[in-house]
Amino acid sequence: MAKDKSGFIIAAAFIGPGTVTTASLAGANFGFHLIWALIFSIFATIVLQDMAARLGVATGKGLSAGMKDMVSSPLLRGFFIALIVSAIGIGNAAYESGNLTGAAIGLDAFIAIGSGNWAMILGAISALLLWTGKHQWIESTLVYLVFIMAGVFLLTLLVAMPDIGAMLTQAFSPQLDVSSITTVLALIGTTIVPYNLFLHASLVAKASQGQDKTTAIKASRKQSAMAISMGGMITLIVVATAMMAFFQQAATMDAGNMGEQLKPVLGDKAQWFFALGLFAAGLTSAITAPLAAAYAVCGALNLSDDMRSKHFRAIWLAIIVCGVVVAGAGFKPLPAILFAQATNGLLLPIIAISLLIVMNKSNALGEFRNGLWSNLAGALVVSVVVGLGAYKLFGLIA
Repeated sequence: MAKDKSGFIIAAAFIGPGTVTTASLAGANFGFHLIWALIFSIFATIVLQDMAARLGVATGKGLSAGMKDMVSSPLLRGFFIALIVSAIGIGNAAYESGNLTGAAIGLDAFIAIGSGNWAMILGAISALLLWTGKHQWIESTLVYLVFIMAGVFLLTLLVAMPDIGAMLTQAFSPQLDVSSITTVLALIGTTIVPYNLFLHASLVAKASQGQDKTTAIKASRKQSAMAISMGGMITLIVVATAMMAFFQQAATMDAGNMGEQLKPVLGDKAQWFFALGLFAAGLTSAITAPLAAAYAVCGALNLSDDMRSKHFRAIWLAIIVCGVVVAGAGFKPLPAILFAQATNGLLLPIIAISLLIVMNKSNALGEFRNGLWSNLAGALVVSVVVGLGAYKLFGLIA
C-alpha cells in the first residue's frame, strides 16, 4: 500500500518559476495590495483539490477517466474529452514555456548563452529524463532546492525587519483595476493549477487502494490543507521580500535584478542563489507539467498510461516541444512567465465548472458527492474566477 504524499507533491508543483516570478512582480509593483488574490487562491486550491481527491478515492480512477465515465450522455462525454485534451494541452503548453523560461533565466545568470538556447537544452534534458522514466530522484533533489530557497526568503524577511504596519494597511486596501488584473489572474493561475487537479486525483487513487475510503479522504483532506497552506505562505513571503526591495523604490524589477530582494542576507551572492532556485523550480515543473498532461489526455482517450507507451510519450513530448518553441521565440522572459500564469487563470473556470458538475452528477461517488458546503465553496470559487476572467476580457476589448 503506497503512502499518500500527494498533498505535498501538489504544493511543491505549484511553487515553480511562475510562482516566484509572479509573486515577485506582485510585491514589486503593487506591494501588499494584491494579497487578497493570494488568500483567495489558497482557499480555492484547497476546495478544488479536495474535490479532485474525493473523486480519485471514490472511483479509483484519475480525473480524466472519472469525468468521462461518470456521464451517460455521449454528447456530454465528448465535451469532457474535448475539454481535457484542449484545456490541459493548451494550459500545460503555456505552463511549460514559463517553466523552461524560468529555469533558463536561472542558468543564464551563470553561463550567458541566451535564455532561448538554455530553454532548448532544458527541454532536451526534460525529455531525456521522461523517456528513461528515471526522473523521480532528480525531482526530489530539485524540490529540496526549492524549499531551501524558500527558507532563504524567510530568513531575508526576518533580517530585513519589514514594516508590518505598512503591509497590513496595504492588505486592507485591496486593488483591482486594469493595471493589476493581469497580475491578479497570474497569482490565481500560478496557485490554482488546472493540471494539479488531474495529478492529485491520480496520485490519491493509487495511494488509497486497499484503504477504507472515508479514512483515506480524511487523511488526504488534512494533508492537502496543511501542504497547500504552506505553499501559500512561501508565496506570501516572496511577495513581502519583493515589496521591501522594489515597491515605491527608484529601482524597478527585471530579469536581471530579481535576486536583489535577497541581498540583506546573501549580499553579492543573492543573484546567483536566486538563479539557482529559479532553475530548480523550473526544471522540476518542466518535468511534472508534461507528465501530468500525458496522464490526463491518456485517461480521456482510453490510451495506455504506461510511461513507455508510444501515445504517452508522444503527448508529453508535444508539450515539451511547444514549451521550447515559445520559450525560445525571443519573448521578454518576465512578461512571458506572467502571461503563462494568466492564461491558466483564464482556463481555470472551464475545468472548475466541469469538476463541480461531476461532483454533483455522478452516482458512483455515493456518500462522497459534494454536500451543501462543498457546493457553496465551489460556487464561490467559480464565480470569482469567472468574474475576473470576464473583467480581463472586457478590458481587452473595451
